[in-house]
Amino acid sequence: MDLEARAVALLQQLIRHRTVNPPGEERAVQELLAQELEQAGFEVTLLGASDARPNLIARLAGAGDGPILGLLSHVDTVPADAEDWQHDPWSGTLEDGDVWGRGAQDMKSQTAAEVAAAIDLALSGWRPERGELRIFSVVDEECGSAEGADWLCREHPDLVRCDYLLNEGAGTLIPYAGKRHFGVCSAEKGVFRFTLTTRGRPGHASMPGLADNPVLALAPLLTALTDAQPGQDLTEAPERLFAALGVADIAELRTAFPAIAVFAEPMVAVTFAPTMLEASASINVIPASAAIRVDCRTPPGHGRETAERRLREVLAGVEVEYELRFDEEVVGNGSPVDSPLMDALGRWLTTEEPDGELLPVMLPAYTDSRMWRDAFPDCVAYGFFPQRERAMHEMWPLIHGIDERIAALDVGFAARCYRAVAKDLLG
Repeated sequence: MDLEARAVALLQQLIRHRTVNPPGEERAVQELLAQELEQAGFEVTLLGASDARPNLIARLAGAGDGPILGLLSHVDTVPADAEDWQHDPWSGTLEDGDVWGRGAQDMKSQTAAEVAAAIDLALSGWRPERGELRIFSVVDEECGSAEGADWLCREHPDLVRCDYLLNEGAGTLIPYAGKRHFGVCSAEKGVFRFTLTTRGRPGHASMPGLADNPVLALAPLLTALTDAQPGQDLTEAPERLFAALGVADIAELRTAFPAIAVFAEPMVAVTFAPTMLEASASINVIPASAAIRVDCRTPPGHGRETAERRLREVLAGVEVEYELRFDEEVVGNGSPVDSPLMDALGRWLTTEEPDGELLPVMLPAYTDSRMWRDAFPDCVAYGFFPQRERAMHEMWPLIHGIDERIAALDVGFAARCYRAVAKDLLG
């Protein structure tokens, strides 16, 4: 079986395992992967905080000392409603060149490509000349990673330690100015979610004039959070991105290619997204307080001080008294753009896309890469799952969306990447 066929067949099998999180229940799919990897010659370990949700670590050791390359993915998915789909979300249907199903993009396709590449190498008789190849298939990413990457890096660091790591986060084709670019996610934004609370005087809803309704005070706060633009906090990834695209800043990119600018805009500044409102528990009661919960994301290296400073900036013209409480604080993280891993990705790309170029990008969200960067500060972790049959602006709506699917050709494209990079870095 050739590499692409192996990867596609494995993806179809993975999709047919319903691993919606919660509850996840990923054991069956992990045992399937373990069997395939063990038969190819890998040393496989299944470990988890609970019996139903083990994480998989597979190791292929080399003849001598050298770097450890880790290929990471998660096998849990978000839910799907079959009534909305053209094909059953857990069918793994292959039609018109696409594999359909929940997880086809996020991210069982990468699991399949990484595992297929590893199996192909091992069955060919290849063993690293130096270092070690490790496969990490983890659980619980979609609900915070408490039983997955977080638990694994904390409880079993020796098993998951690596020098280089490839995970999700980027890699889809970015066509721009006649060139074909492929993003490498070298950084991820932090999360500083907060609550804004307004206070008033409660009363009966039938007599609003006798009360002071704090719900009304939310309106100018919502308007400012939606319309006002905070100042920029540029970091390495967007600066390198603009340089590679030949634009001075995000404003110039908006003019030159709006479809790409939409994805680049969150890279350059703190973002505020009001997502939840809290007020009265009863429709006939004007409450004593009302609140907005805001999803706030900060560029790597910027913490609470930056988030609060940019928030005050955005709300500066609002004549409403409010209270601010931070509910969640995770500082953004990143890896150096220049590294042997980036060089290896570049060498592989020239074999498939001689005129293609790699672009460093920042993920507005975050992935399990942050666990490895936190646990192993010297680990260079990138998000890279290459696709070229669909451009980035065509692929993103499929993630967590209806009719999620991926081109079979791209599953093979990615598998060839992981096979080549392993041989490049490990010999």
